[in-house]
Amino acid sequence: QVQLVESGGGLVQPGGFLRLSCAASGSISNIYAMGWYRQFPGKQREFVAGITNGGTTNYTDSVKGRFTVSRDNAKNTVYLQMNSLKPEDTAVYYCYADSWKLGRGWGQGTQVTASS
Repeated sequence: QVQLVESGGGLVQPGGFLRLSCAASGSISNIYAMGWYRQFPGKQREFVAGITNGGTTNYTDSVKGRFTVSRDNAKNTVYLQMNSLKPEDTAVYYCYADSWKLGRGWGQGTQVTASS
């Protein structure tokens, strides 16, 4: 099993920034990709950004140019740098990890609120 622990959420004014972190532990040797989803109230979880072991990244269109996903393989940690935050970015953000053997695992979620 893979355990994912997130940190870094909070309240920020529009135009501000936050950095989310997600540390993986447990059966991590088969992880091939990690990243982030978010969930708005009353909506399904949606993809935000992901990164493979090789460093290939992809983003949903609404965050391109503002968010950056990165990964420290030595620390088994994935990050999401969120700049120029907008009120419509307000959501619960979930880290995920994809493993060849175990499928997809999820973190517990962290609230991000962009509001004045």
